[in-house]
Order: sequence, then structure tokens, then C-alpha cells
Amino acid sequence: MSAIDTGSTPAVSDGGLIPRRDMGVIWVLLAAAFVAILNETTMNMAIPHLIDDLGITPLAAQWVTSAFMLTMAVVIPTTGFLLQRFTTRQMFLTALALFSAGTLLAALAIGFPMLLGGRIVQASGTAIMMPLLMTTVMNLVPPSSRGRMMGRVSIVISLAPAIGPTLAGFLLDHFSWRSIFVVVLPIALVAMFIGWRWLTNVGEQTHAPLDALSIVLSAFGFGGLVFGLSQIGELSGGEGSPLPMAIALIVGAIGLALFLWRQVVLQRKDDALLDLRVFASRDFSLSMVQMFLLSIAFFGAITVLPLFLQKGLSLGTTEAGLVVLPGALAMGLLGPVIGRIYDARGTRILLIPGSILAASMLWLFTTLSTSTPVWVLIVAQTLLSMGLALSFTPLFTASLASLKPRFYSYGSAVISTIQQVAGAAGIAVMMAVFTVIVNANGGTEQPAAVAAGSRTTFVIAAVIATLTIVGAFVIRKPEDQPHEEGTAPAMH
Repeated sequence: MSAIDTGSTPAVSDGGLIPRRDMGVIWVLLAAAFVAILNETTMNMAIPHLIDDLGITPLAAQWVTSAFMLTMAVVIPTTGFLLQRFTTRQMFLTALALFSAGTLLAALAIGFPMLLGGRIVQASGTAIMMPLLMTTVMNLVPPSSRGRMMGRVSIVISLAPAIGPTLAGFLLDHFSWRSIFVVVLPIALVAMFIGWRWLTNVGEQTHAPLDALSIVLSAFGFGGLVFGLSQIGELSGGEGSPLPMAIALIVGAIGLALFLWRQVVLQRKDDALLDLRVFASRDFSLSMVQMFLLSIAFFGAITVLPLFLQKGLSLGTTEAGLVVLPGALAMGLLGPVIGRIYDARGTRILLIPGSILAASMLWLFTTLSTSTPVWVLIVAQTLLSMGLALSFTPLFTASLASLKPRFYSYGSAVISTIQQVAGAAGIAVMMAVFTVIVNANGGTEQPAAVAAGSRTTFVIAAVIATLTIVGAFVIRKPEDQPHEEGTAPAMH
């Protein structure tokens, strides 16, 4: 694989301040990624409105979220290759163009098929943004400042999806569901214009050939798994047939196995779509296990909690959004502070208290009832968010910092893929359990039944989160260990 000169900014070495021009690149990417990721969770609140306005079934309406996740799962694994093959500007403008086109299509949708198509196009652009952002940060920021910058990245990753339901709740209480897209579109267009005018290229590009078979296997593997997982919740509600779910999971498992085998073969000549040598790094592998478990607990919990607030405590859409808002803000605002602590002190001082705090709050959620004061939920949700913030920032930084620079794009793609699959698994399993318990106790019209279903799902999340306490003790900051232990082997 030969590199070509694109007039790009070279990767920095440790020490020194980050040049203003490089900071400009990072800020443009942060703003664009925030807007793109924000849309991943906004439509959850709009499902009842879509059912009434478009005259569709709950099963069909759920696809505005499922299709988004499915598209993300298919596209993200290809971004490792795409970021090696094309320039920063090319990838940024492509991502924002796709996202903006999808947003416009959804805003103008005259029926459900048009809305669904818009969401799929949106997701195609969103899938590119996070790997692009993380890869660029790793290339531009010296090791001594990476924690601080990854703290800002964590604002995008954690705050955007958490604040999405709050924003959607406010808009839905005052305007049509189309307003969700109308508000976002001009922001995306402005970000695209700024990037077109001032964004510079980062790193080197390659002439690596695109392996079509890997793309097909990736689509069947990751797409099949996410689709199969999305059917679990529907089946638990008495809708659909188990056959499509079983077929999707089997096809997904086979496709994923063949995809992984294909990558092992191709990486011997440096032509892999997703180079799996990133897992040669001990800290990267351990961080991915930790992130997988945390993402299952996190996405499952933030899906169930709004349902408990609205159906168990009879809060309005806006009120429910405001309950989770302090936690979302705390998670985002703490990111840079936590990043500075990582730069100075490493991982364990953050991961250990973070995992303990997150697990403790999820165990507290297992005691919820219809008489639980709202202020208790606000405090618990805020502390849970703080625990997750203490965990995600060091995990992002330590995992990528343990790789050599030319593996950054692949590592970023792996991180985003794992988050997406884990999120789909968490939502599917916990919504399935929630639905079964609620239906067995009288349905969603009974607040006590909703509370019972919520408690059971939080037990699952709490158990999973408790496992991460062990991982918190073994993940290390790469700079604190011998160089050869913390890096993946170099490409030749």
C-alpha cells in the first residue's frame, strides 16, 4: 500500500501547543458530528406522532430508528478504509452532503416511505462523521493533550444522543415532527459551508483497492445482526414472526464470520477493509470489551427511562426530557475536565470511580416505583451520567493511543461499530424484557406494570455495568507502559 502526497497536514509529535489552524479543523468536525449524532435519538420521541400523522402501525414507525441504526451498522465498518483512501475534506463534505440531503428529504416527506428514505440517507452521512473526527484528533493532537481533546469528543458521543429526546420533546409539544429536521438542516448546511471554505486535509492517503466482497459480507454480517436484534423487542410485544429474526441473526453471524476471515486474509497485503490488527494491542482489546458492556447498559437505560417517566410517573414529553437534561449536560461539560485528568494521571483514577458510580446508580434504579420522587430520578440520572463520562473519555483515548498512527482510522471504525452493535443489543434485550413484564402485569396503561418492567430491565443493566468494575483495574494509559506492548504491529 503506497501513500500519496495530498498536501495534507502531517501527524504531530508529542509536545507543544496545537496550532490554531489544526484546532479550527477539530472544532468544525466537532460541530458537524454533534449535529449528526443528535439525530440518532430524536425520533424515538416522535413515534406516537408519526403513527397518528402518517397513519402507520407502531411496528412500521419503529423503523425510523431501526433503519437508522441498521444503516450505521452497515456503513461504519467501511470507514476505516474510506479514511485511508480519501482526503479529510472529501470525507467531510460527503458526510455533510448526505446528512443534509437526508434531513431535507425527511422534512419534506409526504409519506412514510419518503421519511424512511431520508433517515437512511441521513444515517449514511452520520456513520462517517465519528470515525473521521476521532481519526483527525489522533493525527493532529500530541499524546500529552489527547485526553483533553477526547474529552471534547465525548461531548459529541454522550451529550448529543442524550439531549436528543429533550430537544425532540420540546419541539413535538409545540410543532410538527417535521420541525426536528427543519431545525437541524440549516445548522448542517452552515457546518458544510465552513468546512468547504476552511477545512484542511490531515494525514496521508493510499491507493488501496476497494474489496467489494468485504463490503457485501460487512453488510450481511453487521446489518443482519442489528436487524435481528431489532426484531426481539417487536416479538416480545406480540408483533411479527420469529422466522425473520432467526434468519437475520443466522445470516448476520455467518456474514460476520466470513467478513472477519476475509479481513485476516487481506491484511497480509495491507488491503483489508477493516484491519483487525488493531486487536494486537492489549489495551485496545480490553477497552473495546469495556466499551461494549458500558454501551449495552447506557443505551438500554436511556431507552427505558423515558418510558418510565411518561407511563410510570405520568410526566409530559417535555417534563420527561427535562428530567434527563441535567445528566446530559453534566456528561458533556465534564468531558474536557476528565480529559485533563487523564492526561495528567492516566486511566484508573477515572475508570474505577466511574464504573462504580455508574453501576451503583443503575442498582438504585432497580428500586423505582410509581411513588419515586422526580428529584431522586434527576439526581440519580445525573450521577449515572457522571459515572459514564468518567469511563468513556479515558476509554476512547487509551484505546486509540495504543495504536500506531496508520491504524487510527481502523481503530475509530471499530469503536463506532462496537458502540452501534452494543447499543442495538442493549435496546433490543431491555425493550424485550420491559415489554414482556409490562404486558404480564396489565399493559402500558398501568403505571405499576411500567414500573415493574423498568425495574427488571435496570437489573440487567446494573449487572452488566458491575462487570465493568473489573475492567477498570486492568486498562492502562499507553504512555505509561513499554512502547511495544501498547501498539499494534506496523504495516509493511
